[in-house]
Order: sequence, then C-alpha cells, then structure tokens
Amino acid sequence: MGKSKKQKHPRASHHPYTKPPNADPRQVKNRLPPSQQQQPKKPQRITPTIPFDPNDRILLVGEGDFSFTHSLFTQHSCNSLIATCYDTASQLAAKYPQSATYIDELEAAAREDEDVDIKILYSVDATKLGKGGLTGGGGKEVRRGGFDNVIFNFPHVGGLTKDVNRQVRHNQGLLVNFFKAAVPLLAPQGTIVVTIFEGEPYSLWNIRDLARHVGLKVERSFKFQAEAYPGYKHARTLGNIEGGGGWKGEDRDARTYILEAKDENPVQVQPNKPKHRKNESSDSDEDG
Repeated sequence: MGKSKKQKHPRASHHPYTKPPNADPRQVKNRLPPSQQQQPKKPQRITPTIPFDPNDRILLVGEGDFSFTHSLFTQHSCNSLIATCYDTASQLAAKYPQSATYIDELEAAAREDEDVDIKILYSVDATKLGKGGLTGGGGKEVRRGGFDNVIFNFPHVGGLTKDVNRQVRHNQGLLVNFFKAAVPLLAPQGTIVVTIFEGEPYSLWNIRDLARHVGLKVERSFKFQAEAYPGYKHARTLGNIEGGGGWKGEDRDARTYILEAKDENPVQVQPNKPKHRKNESSDSDEDG
C-alpha cells in the first residue's frame, strides 16, 4: 500500500488584530443571573430629629397659620403649649384663613381635657417676650417662663427693604433681640430652637456668631424635615399666595439650631429698653 499523504491544514491568517466595535449597551442583555446582578442603590432615609419631648413645656414664637402647633399636639402628643403670633386675630384671619381650623381644634381640646394646657396668643413680638401691651410679649402667660423649649421657626422681618445687606441686618437684629428676650424664660437646661433656610441670604445672618453675642452657643444643628410634622405647611410672612402658587417652603432645605447657655448659671439679659429724655413720660407696657 502506498503511504497516505498528510493532509495539509491551511495556515492561520496573520492579519492584524482588529478590536470589535463597541456594542450599544442598550442592546446588550445582562447575562448574570438576577441574584448576581447589581441592584440600584436605594436612597438612605434619614431619621428625623425631634428636638423636644412630649412632656416639655413649649413656647412657640412667630407662628404663621398654627399648623406647626397643631402637628405638635396631634402628632407628637405635646400637651403644654403656648403658641403665639405677631399678627392680631383679624390680621391672622385675613392672611391665613386656614388658621381658624387649627386654632378651633386646639382651643377645643384645651376646653375638653384638663390635661391639655394649650393657649393661643396674638400680637406677640418675639423681641418683647413677657411684656404686655397691644404689641407686647404675651404678658403674664409668657412672663412666668419655665419653658423647656422656646421655638422660633423661620424668623423673618418681612420685606422691609430690597437691599440684601439691610435685610440681613434687620433679620440679625430680630434674632439678637429674640435671644435676649427668650433666655430669661428658659427652665434649667432649657433650649432655644431656631429653624432657618439654608443658603444665602440666610447663611449671611451668621446665627452662631449672633448666639455668642448674647451668651449662647449652638449645641447642635440638623436638617429640618417638614415631613416629621404631618399636617404642617410653611406659611409666608406676608400671607398666603393668591391661588396657592408653586412656592412651598416646606420643600426647601432648612436647618434647625439648638441653642443653650454657655454657662450653667448664665447672666439673664433683658431686651434693650429705649432711652427717654428727661421729663419725657413713659407708658409702661407691663400688665399687672
């Protein structure tokens, strides 16, 4: 038999390597089993910080439509509340018609349950806490003090001027005089709680420096989360926007500051009293 001829194999081509074109990621299916596929990260939920206890005696200053006070009572079981606003009763009704519902429910609860101590006060100036008069500080109800928390949410003087620097100074003055008025009303270990929006012009207020100016310090601060207070709606200083509008303060980033006295036994500072010329009469705004 003749020898079988070896079958020749074709030699491999020596053409240069060409990288395949990039595939469209939208057309490539993930071939990993579901258990090994990377799952989208869920946003971490931050547990809201509530800076008070249900048993605390609380003074609320500068309330708008009283929805925050209403939430403290209905959602957080706070039964000892004095809630105040700068407006008169008629001004409040005109600016925030919805306030009537909240106030009626709060006052009804106080009448029907002896364990509920809630009072609504009008015409209370945050810089004159404890004084009387038409636009005073709440008189005796506030002056007796002993508050575990004095809360001022979103303090603002309103549109006094369009000049940013002047507006900043006006709001700084509001906060300094509020701090001076609030300190004597605090119970031992009591705190002042202030919430303001983040970013300019609010960051220009320098709340930490203002606090140091009157013997206070910022013990801590944290993100304000409106959803922690069901039913609460941010109320503009100037009143409701006609037709509702798209502006919602509760959706804006805001920060809460907890302020306390630097020393255990701080010197109680009183708001600056206006100076009167000699022989000039002075009507006292203190009530008896």
